Amino acid sequence: MKFRVCLAIASCGISLLASVSAQAAYPDKPIKLVVPYAAGGPTDTFARALTDVWGKKLGTTMIVENKAGAGTMLGTEAVAKSAPDGYTVLLATVAHSVNPSLHASLSYDPIKDFSSVGLAARAPLVLVVNNDVPVQSITDFFDYLKGNPGQVNYASAGIGSAPHLGGALLNYTGKFNAIHVPYRGSAPAMADVIGGHAQFMIDSAPTGLAQVHAGTVRLLATTMKDRLPQTPDVPALAEYLPGYEAYTWNAALVREGTSAEVIEKLRSSLEAALQDEGLKEKANTMGLVLEKQPSPADLDTFIDAEINKWRDVVKASDMSSN
Repeated sequence: MKFRVCLAIASCGISLLASVSAQAAYPDKPIKLVVPYAAGGPTDTFARALTDVWGKKLGTTMIVENKAGAGTMLGTEAVAKSAPDGYTVLLATVAHSVNPSLHASLSYDPIKDFSSVGLAARAPLVLVVNNDVPVQSITDFFDYLKGNPGQVNYASAGIGSAPHLGGALLNYTGKFNAIHVPYRGSAPAMADVIGGHAQFMIDSAPTGLAQVHAGTVRLLATTMKDRLPQTPDVPALAEYLPGYEAYTWNAALVREGTSAEVIEKLRSSLEAALQDEGLKEKANTMGLVLEKQPSPADLDTFIDAEINKWRDVVKASDMSSN
């Protein structure tokens, strides 16, 4: 009996030592950064720029794995079911906070199944209109919306996409009645704004500003709380519509149960990566605002607030049944 007890104690000690040793050695193999979108999009582009630097700060290789489908739920589920060892990381976006309101049930819990590492970047949006829309300022645009209830269309990249959320929040905050027209992606949505089939779009800053510079659409406002450094002369919507703020974001999450030591290694190396001058230059080109001090606690609070914010907007716009 004593022998069995001693053996059990020894076995526990060996297991504990093995666990401590594994954490100390982390990372000793490549890490996957799961991007729940197809290759080539803005999230994927940022992920590839980030992993180049983040992997070096961690002392290992980071590999982007695109797992698109079901409005980011496929890739998110894969991380929720991965081993809690820090070798599979999710690059989540605003969809992570919206999906619980859009869908009656999910195959994972967006809070309980994940541990936060930190927010990496915020991706602002821009409000652009077709060149023939008879407005020159954001106040003109608000008057135009109020004078044409139910007759002004806004295009988006699809139900639940950041452009859709931006438009829905505009209706919700300003008590407007613009009509949502979903497309399969930003490119066809923007094409119809340019062609006049939709009057406006709240698009990602890089693609929206590219069309503004080309002269195909007109820029009226940006969507973060403050003006963007890239467009200092363009007002933020919040200046005329208090409380309005819409943007997508990129945050790192791991499977719940991942050790605190591993999470801290990921967090500290992420912070170091976000301070890299080369990454800052690339992020600025992409229209991103990098986080200065990513924190698990701050990200927990942020995601809770985002879930609550978008729940109200989704309900008010009947988005889930569109």
